[in-house]
Amino acid sequence: DIGFPIIIRASFTLGGAGSGVAYNIDEFKELAQLGLEASPIHEILIEESLLGWKEYEMEVIRDRNDNCIIVCSIENFDPMGVHTGDSITVAPALTLTDKEYQVMRDASFAILREIGVDTGGSNVQFAIHPKTGRMIVIEMNPRVSRSSALASKATGYPIAKVATLLAVGFSLDEIKNDITGTPASFEPVIDYIVTKIPRFTFEKFPGSNPYLGTAMKSVGEVMAIGRTFKESIQKALCSMERDLSGFNSLNLDKNALIYGLRNANENRILMIAEAYRQGFSLEEIHEFSKIDPWFLDQIHQIVKFEDKIDMDILNDANLLREAKTMGFSDKMIAHLINEKDNLELSQNDIYFACEKLGISLEYNEVDTCAGEFKALTPYLYSTTNITQSKQAKAATSDKKVMIIGGGPNRVGQGIEFDYCCVHASYALRDLGIKTIMYNCNPETVSTDYDTSDILYFEPIDFEHVRSVIECEKPDGVIVHFGGQTPLKFAKRLTITGAKIIGTSARTIDVAEDRKKFSEFIDKIGVKQPKNDTATSEKEAIEKAAAIGYPVLVRPSYVLGGRAMRRVHSEAELKEYMNEAVQVSNNSPVLLDKFLQDATELDVDAISDGKDVYIGAIMEHIEEAGIHSGDSACILPAMSLSKEMIDKVRAQTRDIALNLGVIGLMNIQFAIYENELYMIEVNPRASRTVPFVSKATGIPMAKVATRVMWQGNLREALKFYDSYGVLTQEDGILLPNIKNHVCVKEAVFPFNKLTGADLILGPEMKSTGEVMGISPDFARSFVKSQIAASNCLPTSGTVFLTLADADKPYASELARDLIKLGFNITATGGTHKILNENGIKAEFVYKISESRPNIEDKLKNGDIALVINTSDSKSNADDGKKIRQNVLRFKIPYFTTMRAALAAAKSIKSVQDGSAYEVRSLQEYLKN
Repeated sequence: DIGFPIIIRASFTLGGAGSGVAYNIDEFKELAQLGLEASPIHEILIEESLLGWKEYEMEVIRDRNDNCIIVCSIENFDPMGVHTGDSITVAPALTLTDKEYQVMRDASFAILREIGVDTGGSNVQFAIHPKTGRMIVIEMNPRVSRSSALASKATGYPIAKVATLLAVGFSLDEIKNDITGTPASFEPVIDYIVTKIPRFTFEKFPGSNPYLGTAMKSVGEVMAIGRTFKESIQKALCSMERDLSGFNSLNLDKNALIYGLRNANENRILMIAEAYRQGFSLEEIHEFSKIDPWFLDQIHQIVKFEDKIDMDILNDANLLREAKTMGFSDKMIAHLINEKDNLELSQNDIYFACEKLGISLEYNEVDTCAGEFKALTPYLYSTTNITQSKQAKAATSDKKVMIIGGGPNRVGQGIEFDYCCVHASYALRDLGIKTIMYNCNPETVSTDYDTSDILYFEPIDFEHVRSVIECEKPDGVIVHFGGQTPLKFAKRLTITGAKIIGTSARTIDVAEDRKKFSEFIDKIGVKQPKNDTATSEKEAIEKAAAIGYPVLVRPSYVLGGRAMRRVHSEAELKEYMNEAVQVSNNSPVLLDKFLQDATELDVDAISDGKDVYIGAIMEHIEEAGIHSGDSACILPAMSLSKEMIDKVRAQTRDIALNLGVIGLMNIQFAIYENELYMIEVNPRASRTVPFVSKATGIPMAKVATRVMWQGNLREALKFYDSYGVLTQEDGILLPNIKNHVCVKEAVFPFNKLTGADLILGPEMKSTGEVMGISPDFARSFVKSQIAASNCLPTSGTVFLTLADADKPYASELARDLIKLGFNITATGGTHKILNENGIKAEFVYKISESRPNIEDKLKNGDIALVINTSDSKSNADDGKKIRQNVLRFKIPYFTTMRAALAAAKSIKSVQDGSAYEVRSLQEYLKN
């Protein structure tokens, strides 16, 4: 009845899971099956296709007295067919007529009344046919949503907070707007443009489909605020942490551009600009992309203006001001001039030219009322000044510290760093110091207007950070809590006069510079694996041969193990050098001897230059070679001798004091053949700080902030030791972890990224983490697996297929599982090893061998648990197909031998129910 193409959506799922577009009956059958499997109630919606229609959202609040307001209208830049979480969005809606807006507004209120949303916030989504104007309601969410969070940051109106107060009986007119002091029943009015751009990390997941559709794939997002759409979109691009300085050019031919415009992908916004540069018309781009012509015209104006940017602009105040008001960054202006005039200008040259001509950034308020009432809490964004030059704020006796956040969430740098920024703000508030928060991520607590005294919602690039520092003149700047993002310009900020508090820019540089740091480690007598750096392929081959294969290779100055790989031969190294990295004297490639089967440790510590507090020694469950962010870990470490723990503590203290760390520090060690090796030191917050803080009861980021400002570690620890856990051993300060064990487990996005392989390696792939806590390891491990949606079975058949390196452990694993009552099924090589050791196991064919094979067993529901390990080279084999089926049918799985052995030792607590005992975190910490 509906006709093709047709939209399939799974009921009760988030992020468009289980949805898709079917163009024929075969695709329909496949998508319907996937949707039914994804839905917890096994129900799908079959809907008319609205591909290419314009999409809008209304954020609505209703109270018990039937007072309704629209907090914000949001328009999707991308047409229908791209999940709203993956679409670029703008607020307020820019291409609606007033009549259309009023119809949507009235319809939204009517929908809330009909559905029965008596109080609280809801999100209503509409589609409008671009030619006929036909309007359709797509869906509504009677709860706070991803869009609610964005609308709250876009307007300064705290939807979740207001919804909570409404739920306990308040009405809108009884709730006060914190920013202006006016009633919450006033609809927000905004006199600026907000743009959100999603952040993707397809490069971390080879084999995944990089094209966007109805199922969400982004892992984070940025938001930018500007006076115009052109300024807002260019600021958002600069915020992306993708080395963009605006609409960077792409090296694509016309056919590739047409394909990219027709098929939504993360670079489509850049492809539009590139298409204009290559002579495409607005009409052609609209035909290919179905993006509204108004947005396409705005980008066209930006590209046309690029032609006016040459050396002469630096002496033309009007033209340079126009470029800046359109959102052109200093870096982009320098790049365009250099291309045209064959010069080597830097962004500093543009900065000084602007300064000479009286062009600077000024700061406007996000106040929910377009300036009608005075804002009580400063929430600011920059725009280029039209009249007078930027003025520094009047001198004040109040001490103030600026905290630079981490930018968009992505693989390698997530919410853990925002936790540290927020706790830094709270700690400074405890000290009576004003806090200035600087970030561009709307998903975070740090960008709530009430987390700090002053909030700047700005791109984390040198141009915008320097401008705020010049305006605010803070007494200190913290760059250590936002991951790698703020660290990269710590040295430049110091040169411009910013007062970096805590670990100095010089120390950061020593820790990041492989050659300098290697010399430092040798000097203090700490062992490290053989390592070297190379600035060319030839040099890398020579040095790898000297170190001895296997080696770990990676670029310098990266987070999350980006482009890190384990290579076993010269041929693999050549392939890596040609495909994965660009090396130069400024960005050498790092080579380390790989320690096979070593046990990795993570240590989080704080130093004030005199004393050292070691918050935790965490033992990784997975072996060395799996990125620390992807490995499960145990606190306290379980298999270390007292002698080894003392050695770890002593070396941590030596490194912290000799390096000159003031504040947080993370060290990764490896135990190889009973010797301790230092792998890496980061003189900043690590992603394990929140885990350690919750496990021990000592908020490490707060303690570190106090140390960075006051310089006394013992006093800071005493102030925050709420549970009396602080102790001391051999002059080193420690927490006394009493009667509980904590396990941190990583959470992965494989179910969203079809085609990506589950196998873990030195490059990080997880997007989050969970924690299990109980009196012992087994129960904590089980809780961590449940939290990560990898629930352990209590009976059934376990399928084993192991890499050659793991086969010596096959017998131990199988015996443990058989004792628990499981049956074992295995493929050729693994089955042979088990038989030779007298272990009963059923043989099953690999997928490529014969039928019935393991794929048939997985589809038939015959397998309760899959243990499939692989070496780093075999990612296009039978194993990958097995792992894809595991994901599809939601079968619990493990891809490393150590995790599988841990699971086998923990299943007993699931069988007897002891794993499900629940206690509050406070109860554990008090005992």
